[in-house]
Amino acid sequence: MLDFIYYPVSAILWFWHQAFGYVLGKNSGFAWALAVVFLVFTLRLVLYTPFVKQVRTTRQMQELQPQIKELQKKYKNDRQQMTVEMQKLQKEHGFNPLMGCLPVLLQVPVFLGLFHVLRSFNRTGHGIGQLGMTPYDNAHTPNYIFGVDDVQSFLSARLFGAPLSAYITEPATVLQSFADYGGVPSKVAIAAVSIPLMVIAGIATHMNARASVARQSAEAAANPQAAMMNKLALYVFPLGVLVGGPFLPVAILIYWVSNNIWTYGQQHLVFGRIEKEEEEKKRAALERRAQNAPKPGAKPVDVRKKQAPAKVEDAKADAVEDAPQPSQNGAKPAPGAKPNTAKKRSGNRGRANQKRRR
Repeated sequence: MLDFIYYPVSAILWFWHQAFGYVLGKNSGFAWALAVVFLVFTLRLVLYTPFVKQVRTTRQMQELQPQIKELQKKYKNDRQQMTVEMQKLQKEHGFNPLMGCLPVLLQVPVFLGLFHVLRSFNRTGHGIGQLGMTPYDNAHTPNYIFGVDDVQSFLSARLFGAPLSAYITEPATVLQSFADYGGVPSKVAIAAVSIPLMVIAGIATHMNARASVARQSAEAAANPQAAMMNKLALYVFPLGVLVGGPFLPVAILIYWVSNNIWTYGQQHLVFGRIEKEEEEKKRAALERRAQNAPKPGAKPVDVRKKQAPAKVEDAKADAVEDAPQPSQNGAKPAPGAKPNTAKKRSGNRGRANQKRRR
């Protein structure tokens, strides 16, 4: 049912194993371990753009927190109207809440796909995802993209004495399937490799969460829901790695460590670029403000004071023009005749207009 995930994941893992196996040897445990590491790096590189959008969405959500709180307070008794206003606010600012969790959602099927592909190298166990094969049938059955030779190479590979598909709590009957391919591994060797990886994965998970919490605004951190999620990310998730580590194959622990290392570096890179962009925007705004401001030592010019005398002169000129004009010979108008109301252009009118234009 999930072959559309399993085949691409196994294909990327096969490619990197071929590359590192050519240098280190096909059955080298380090070649398989590096193939898992670069599988993580390849997938995270594909998800780089969604991650950047996630960061921008998170920062935008923090900026909109004051407006969101106002809407929640204003429409606390009207849930439907609150939803409408929230959607309107998100549309005005181009905010998409889905982008905040998209990278995480995309990583889940990748993790499940890798977990299934790695477990399918050893299908001698019983339970979910296991077929209960005999050691011989398992070693001679392909695993998605991997052929029979690749399956036997994976079973033979050791990382400091531990097979990459083995885990601390693995049943002894399942460990017997490695007998013809490098010998039966001991639980001590598996624990010696798994426990340090578990500790490193737990610390890396805590450090990533700590860096993410440190970048949150004071208002976002004060939110009760955000505070609860911060505590889960800081303490519960790292503890979960330590508790679940004994049930995870060595290759999955390598995946976890590699994924956290990539996340830590990617966060610093992306956040650094976004902060530079914001600083450049602020600098450009200050430069525009400085250009519009008066020069040092110059008195600010009040345009309203210049316009007031010009308006008074215009009013006087209009009054003179509207007054009845006597005839040129000084004679009074004849009885019953209309007064001569022809307007005469005042000489002051042009001067006032010139002043106003200046």
